[in-house]
Amino acid sequence: MKTGEEYLQRLYEMKPNVIIDGKNVKRDDPRLQAVAGVMALTLDKVNDPEFEELLKVENPEFGTINRFTNIHQSIDDLLKKQELTRKICRLTGGCVFRCMGIDAMNALSIITHRAETMTGRPYNQRFKKYLKYWQENDIVGSCAQTDVKGNRALRPHEQADPDLYLRVIEHRDDGIVVRGAKNHITAAAVAEEIIVLPTRMLTPEEDEYAVAFAVPGDWDGVKLVTRASSHKREYYSCPSGEFGDVENFIIFDDAFIPNDRVFLGGLEGEHAFGGWTALLFALYHRHSYTGCKPASTEIITGFSALVSEYSGIEDKKHVQSKLADLISVAELVYAAGIAAAHTATRDESGTMIPDIVFCNVGRKHAGKNYYHELEILADLAGGLPATLPHEKDFYDETIGPLLQKYIKRKEDVPAEDIYKLYRTLSDMLCSSIGGVTAVAGLHGGGSPQMEDVAILKGYDLELRKKIAKYLAGICDE
Repeated sequence: MKTGEEYLQRLYEMKPNVIIDGKNVKRDDPRLQAVAGVMALTLDKVNDPEFEELLKVENPEFGTINRFTNIHQSIDDLLKKQELTRKICRLTGGCVFRCMGIDAMNALSIITHRAETMTGRPYNQRFKKYLKYWQENDIVGSCAQTDVKGNRALRPHEQADPDLYLRVIEHRDDGIVVRGAKNHITAAAVAEEIIVLPTRMLTPEEDEYAVAFAVPGDWDGVKLVTRASSHKREYYSCPSGEFGDVENFIIFDDAFIPNDRVFLGGLEGEHAFGGWTALLFALYHRHSYTGCKPASTEIITGFSALVSEYSGIEDKKHVQSKLADLISVAELVYAAGIAAAHTATRDESGTMIPDIVFCNVGRKHAGKNYYHELEILADLAGGLPATLPHEKDFYDETIGPLLQKYIKRKEDVPAEDIYKLYRTLSDMLCSSIGGVTAVAGLHGGGSPQMEDVAILKGYDLELRKKIAKYLAGICDE
């Protein structure tokens, strides 16, 4: 396993195909470091006694590997991945960023096995070779699934511009050429490898869109248009001041992909595998969300409790009721992930598949409540997060002492502690990154509509109708 420093060194040596504000930048750009630092954390925590058991996995070929490169082989694997995600997100203040890569790899371990079994094409052989490289080198990866989609009322092959879904435009003896774009791709600019997957169910007219492959993040023909957000402190340091986000609009500009990195090639008859791949990645990613979203809610709960304490209202009934609401969301979402692991099934490939209903119910419950959680925090915090004076004013020699006098709340809480708390609340509720996090809380891992589709498809409604008929006397059994 490699260290965080080794990862960063490799990252900074990559070609500058990251584009911010119209300019190509290297990956040591300060705007990318908050997320790169989280990636490094997942490598450096392997020897931390609190994380060692969760992060280290015994692999028969390589010995010990990082869990973020592991293919789930047991219920315990799923449970530990979920617990690990929650615990790391408590430290990062939000996203762990490494889940996309390994969620994609688990989906591919199943799909390539099915595709090779049904078509005879060597997709699983290629995947196993790539997986060896992935695990041996402790790869930090991202997943690019969501297409730009164009007119939402039209299917991929019906679009006026066929490139609005990523597709194969040329098959060669040694590989394929792809064209299109992927959007909403978290952390791709700080990933060593990008796994590309289809985004939806496909029809027989859409084989060319059934394409899955892996490329280094700085691959020729790949352009990473990047939105980077952070909230540095000017006068003091704190972990929340190091948090940030990196989102990517990835353009594949007639990029050539060699055969050994192609896991679905957009060949005739492969459209069904495209849909299955999309669903499986979403399933694994939603199970990951049952780890990270409870942590996000815990963080909101902690700040809600602390701001109430500093204001002297922590024992009021309406405050206690709001805190109970937050706790209920966090633990129900986490419980759904536990249930999804315990009811997982083993695919013929050997990979464990978490339960589709429990995964999607957990993710739906988290997304549906996220804005309500922020509403609770905003209610308890009051208006100060939106009107807080700047740091330069608070620490100014002239006006600072007056601000410190009048920001006071409970007598035993230092004014600076109150300011530091509200500075972070301002980031959470009023900043650019706060807005990004809120939208991600609702849409990350797939839209709420697709969660509904997955829940309804995975749930046995006929059995429930039979129960109703029995109880109503319509049938005897």
